[in-house]
Amino acid sequence: MVVPGDGRFAVSALAGLRVLDLSRVLAGPFCAQMLADHGAEVIKVEAPSGDETRRWGPPFADAAETMSTYYEGLNRNKANLQLDLRVEEARAVLHDLIADADVVVENFKAGTMQRWGLGYETRLAEEFPRLVYCRISGYGVDGPLGGLPGYDAVLQAYGGLMSVNGERDGDPLRVGVPIVDITAAHQAFAGILLALVERSVSGRGQLVDITLLDAVLSLMHPHSAAYLRAGVVAERLGAAHSSVAPYQVFATAGQGTLFVAAASDAQFAALTDVLGRPELADDVRFRRNRDRVTNREDLVAELRPLFLAVGADDLAEKLAERGVPAAPVNNVAEALTSPQARHRAMVVDDGGYRGVGVPIKLSRSAPVPPRAPAPPGADTARVLAEHGYTPDDIAVLRRSGALGQLPLA
Repeated sequence: MVVPGDGRFAVSALAGLRVLDLSRVLAGPFCAQMLADHGAEVIKVEAPSGDETRRWGPPFADAAETMSTYYEGLNRNKANLQLDLRVEEARAVLHDLIADADVVVENFKAGTMQRWGLGYETRLAEEFPRLVYCRISGYGVDGPLGGLPGYDAVLQAYGGLMSVNGERDGDPLRVGVPIVDITAAHQAFAGILLALVERSVSGRGQLVDITLLDAVLSLMHPHSAAYLRAGVVAERLGAAHSSVAPYQVFATAGQGTLFVAAASDAQFAALTDVLGRPELADDVRFRRNRDRVTNREDLVAELRPLFLAVGADDLAEKLAERGVPAAPVNNVAEALTSPQARHRAMVVDDGGYRGVGVPIKLSRSAPVPPRAPAPPGADTARVLAEHGYTPDDIAVLRRSGALGQLPLA
């Protein structure tokens, strides 16, 4: 594996890109963090009250409880500037920052930028034709639900995801991570890069329109395909797969659990051989995948006692040797401290900051070293000075309330 910092890397892939992060909570901040990880200069603008996720704890990243681990995980490698956008002078500063930006990321309530006189369609697109403007919303700005706020779990429910998550005889369950927000963040990241590639040809920026609704619907394969092409409405199956069997969690000896994905007939035959019951592969009920899906309950009844006779780690090793995908069900600590996660540099630790590593590895371009999120407004004076504001200008802004209640810097 090529390790960042070993001398074989060119500059970071997005070095020189200027990004203005006007977003809060998850999808927008995570998208902007990914851009920052790959070298973009990202300025996060926060209201005097701060991004509310700063207070989403415990746990907190500092003894004073001013920064939650939730916030810390989404806002590294960004400069931090504080503006009270209720104040006219602050909106004038924001306009100046947009003028120098390649990319703007925002997830304000629909119509907010328009109300401030900074709407993309009505002003910014014409004034700054090279600007790539990424808007993230719950349902979009128009249509029957246009303008409604978006919340991850609500979209999991509305978008069908919750209906397929949980045990067959149990209640619908929220996926245990904010998967809709995370997916929207990745789609915003991709959309911004697409727009930048197109700009390199046309010379013009454009709107990147991301919604949580679109994100969750895009996640619904294979259930969406089954409905759209065959009219089949998916039901909850716990950890099992609707179209493949066995493809689920099994309890093993002791307290272990193992996920097994025997997705082909050959893998099923290898699984039954390892479990000491090779004749099951020739059983008329289980010969083909379609037979195993049809007779899922019989199949699981045959397999469960066999798994209970072997430990999860030992069985996972034996199955890997035979080409059967399987893994113990790790908790978060076990996953992050696993040898392979460490090998892939998926935990970064510089002594002052510890977080999840950068998942997109490039052969020549290195991510930037991680830098912990800044305190609220820590970079306000520096950023404004870099954008042409004199000390007197900054003092006037402070007195106007545009920069919130900050000590002089």
